[in-house]
Amino acid sequence: MEFDVILRPENLRMYWEGSVNSLALLLVSLCVGGLLSLPMALARVSARAWLRGPVWLFTYVLRGTPLLIQVYLIYYGLGQMEYIQARWDDSWLWRGFKEPFFCAALAFSLNTCAYTTELLAGAIRHVPAGELEAARACGLSEWACIRRIVLPSALRRSLPGYSNEVIMMLHSTSLASTVPALLDITGAARSIYADFYLPFEAFISAGLIYLSLTLVLVQLFRWAEQRWLAHLRPRQSV
Repeated sequence: MEFDVILRPENLRMYWEGSVNSLALLLVSLCVGGLLSLPMALARVSARAWLRGPVWLFTYVLRGTPLLIQVYLIYYGLGQMEYIQARWDDSWLWRGFKEPFFCAALAFSLNTCAYTTELLAGAIRHVPAGELEAARACGLSEWACIRRIVLPSALRRSLPGYSNEVIMMLHSTSLASTVPALLDITGAARSIYADFYLPFEAFISAGLIYLSLTLVLVQLFRWAEQRWLAHLRPRQSV
């Protein structure tokens, strides 16, 4: 074991940079995917087929194909198309495709959006009918019911499932190492392995970083569940 090589300042700096990039990818993808999933979840449970159908197709395709393939299709597919490359400097719409971070973040955002949409749609379907009847009895409009009753209730109830999605997305950011010029935690381990031929030390260090970040996320979601789902815990008899 030669963990002293891992503890060299230049290698620790590489792991730090990889951790920052991984967390940035996670944060961006969760924010973008989460914002997109809210209207898509409402469309997913809509009675209108022209709203429900396209969202179902989107979630079916994104959940039915590997995330690695989606990363490749965006970075090596869309990002390398002559039409887009010719407009990199002419339009902000296509400029991001020349940045590895943008391509990876786009793939992760769309993927987590698909899973979060289905998660929220399931939670919306299980909002108790009594809550909606009480809201309507108070004179709330349909949109007011959605904004003040349905979405808050669905968001709270989906917390346990969403915590698993967030942790899975953290682990999935390791696929960013397949995008050239983008250093994440796994990419840092690969670089150290290539330089010093220390596969065990390099990847066990990366695994410990992922494990530490996972423990932090688990604790954050545990606190959130205790804060917002306390009313759903069974009451102890006196």
